[in-house]
Amino acid sequence: MEQKLSLLRNIVAYVLLFGILVTVIRFAYVVTTIGESCNLYNFCFFKNNVAPQSNPHNQLYASREWDKAIHFYSSIFQDMISKGYLSPHSKSLCVEAPNGHEVFALKKIGVEDSIGIFRKAAKPLVIRGEDDRIPFDDNTFDFIFSGGARIEMSARPFDFASEIVRALKPQGFAVFHVKANDTYSLNSFLDLFHSCKLIKVLDIDGFNPSMPYIREIVLKKANHGYRKIPGDDSKNCSFQAHKQELVQKAEPLIEEEPLKPWITLKRNIKNVKYFSSMVDISFKNRYVYIDVGARNYGSSIGSWFMKQYPKQGKSFHVYAIEADKAFHKQYASKKKAVTLLPYAAWVRNETLSFEINDGPAQEKVNKTKNKGRGMGRIQPVKSSRGEFNSEVNEIQGFDFAEWLKSTFTKRDFVVIKMDVEGTEFDLIPKLFETGAICLIDEIFLECHYNRWQRCCPGQRSTKYKKHYRHCLELFTSLRKNGVLVHQWW
Repeated sequence: MEQKLSLLRNIVAYVLLFGILVTVIRFAYVVTTIGESCNLYNFCFFKNNVAPQSNPHNQLYASREWDKAIHFYSSIFQDMISKGYLSPHSKSLCVEAPNGHEVFALKKIGVEDSIGIFRKAAKPLVIRGEDDRIPFDDNTFDFIFSGGARIEMSARPFDFASEIVRALKPQGFAVFHVKANDTYSLNSFLDLFHSCKLIKVLDIDGFNPSMPYIREIVLKKANHGYRKIPGDDSKNCSFQAHKQELVQKAEPLIEEEPLKPWITLKRNIKNVKYFSSMVDISFKNRYVYIDVGARNYGSSIGSWFMKQYPKQGKSFHVYAIEADKAFHKQYASKKKAVTLLPYAAWVRNETLSFEINDGPAQEKVNKTKNKGRGMGRIQPVKSSRGEFNSEVNEIQGFDFAEWLKSTFTKRDFVVIKMDVEGTEFDLIPKLFETGAICLIDEIFLECHYNRWQRCCPGQRSTKYKKHYRHCLELFTSLRKNGVLVHQWW
């Protein structure tokens, strides 16, 4: 009998322990995964015994910061109602609303059918959802709001925008609060919303020290609804006024030919007005640096772009275009950071002759120090006097303009450095002809001409037929057409 009682007690004890274990696991799941306390969703067995203060959201609702935010957003949404962008019957969504200020304010002014999403839920105001994967069907909401410059901080602004357009009903309104207030950033923002019409842009005072000034943007979705549009295939590119404004702010061109270009570069680089130092580039889909004529990694990618170019905290993908096989091996260790294109940038796809040409000065360096390598160029012009040593190989040239158009769109931020030993006079016109120039935000261009030689005072190089005035005309033409180009040596 005693054995049976002992067995029964053990069974009861195991059942109780199992029940406790299940309760603990469920509580841990709710708190860590859903991010809320057990008194929500009727989780606790003794709900009435839990003091209201145990819910951290109750403390938030009673804070001065909460009241301040609710007052601000209530005023914003009341204005939306008066303008006709919002009504008490609007089905509304607040994207990236961590605490639910916006949702609470909507409900407070009578827009009851409102909900927010954030990666960590804060029910009943905010459910779990990602900005690039909104957990609702197409054409669900009449009104969508995103504040706090959340779209600027997104790592995927294009996906963020696409999801909002997808979830918004035709003729529905989307309202955004952003920090950026320059014309370029506004145009970049609008490029993300290809199915929407701009209704209003208004600069207002914020309520939070982290965002004292706000640009409010109101968009309206078109009747045709959401559709994905590929890159612009237009051959004609009319540059917008906002790009011309940036060109006017650029450092002045050096009108007189420098006697010592290598010294001029060191001085001039301090005066460069970088594109990303003048405007906000947050609303771009991708950030790209293309080094055309890259040579080795340390030539300009590692020594200049990675260290000096102002990136606004964005991660740039780097493309190195280099035809000289002598530099290809070192890029193998840079696979994640750099994509090597082992070809020559050209105006069409064809096999080319590629000459590594050592001038008198470079030949002397190679012999005495056993290092250094001459600059490579395609379609070489042989010296009539034959004073240069050269190495000629066959390489593959590719249509650089068509590659740009097939790889990038206007939604990408593209920076190019071009050092192609005279081929710029072929490539630049082709970029204009095809409209590929529209995809480039900034160019650092080394223009090649019959400059004075280091080795031989008073003598000009016979390697190039162009003169400095031709280069100046090329730079001037680019800037007149709204291209932010910088002189490079």
